[in-house]
Amino acid sequence: MSVDRVEEVEGAAEAEAVTTGLTYYSIAPGVRLNVRSGPGTSYTVVRVLAEGSKVPIFCQTPGTSVAGPYGTTNIWDNIDDSQYVSDAYVHTGSDGYIRPRCS
Repeated sequence: MSVDRVEEVEGAAEAEAVTTGLTYYSIAPGVRLNVRSGPGTSYTVVRVLAEGSKVPIFCQTPGTSVAGPYGTTNIWDNIDDSQYVSDAYVHTGSDGYIRPRCS
């Protein structure tokens, strides 16, 4: 993937940069985060994100409720094809949906 431009996002400390219109969000500090094949803890872990990772959020969907550093939520973030993380571990700056619902 080539980077056409990178710009600062004003007033959004959680969003490091906007790269070709895609915003990346930090996962909670000190956390190695499980990435699952669907929006819930019963889905298979497909990989683990390293501490300090940043993720794009393409869409969001309800799933298993999870308690984490950023509260308790049933919102799951789609970060890649069939890859989801609990929003309770992603610093979006919001307690609600910030992206469209997944279809």
